[in-house]
Amino acid sequence: MLAIGYYIGGEAMSILPLASLPVGREATVRYVSPDAPSYRRILDLGLVGGTKVKVIRSSPFGDPRAYLVRGAVVALRREDAQAIMVEVTDE
Repeated sequence: MLAIGYYIGGEAMSILPLASLPVGREATVRYVSPDAPSYRRILDLGLVGGTKVKVIRSSPFGDPRAYLVRGAVVALRREDAQAIMVEVTDE
């Protein structure tokens, strides 16, 4: 798993793939890889830089997962969620 850590104003921040977040965690989209299998669909769903996203449910086998994006629930396969890099603030 790719994770990048840094500090802003003494607060620890990390950037990692959306697929790595546990259910119930919220993060902010920072980057979507243009090499993603469903790049256009991801952008059309509103998953662009600065968008808040929350993992709300996982299927029994973990794929796909449901995310809350701009008030709508969307399902993404792990393959697509791996291409979405999000920023998480340590709580």
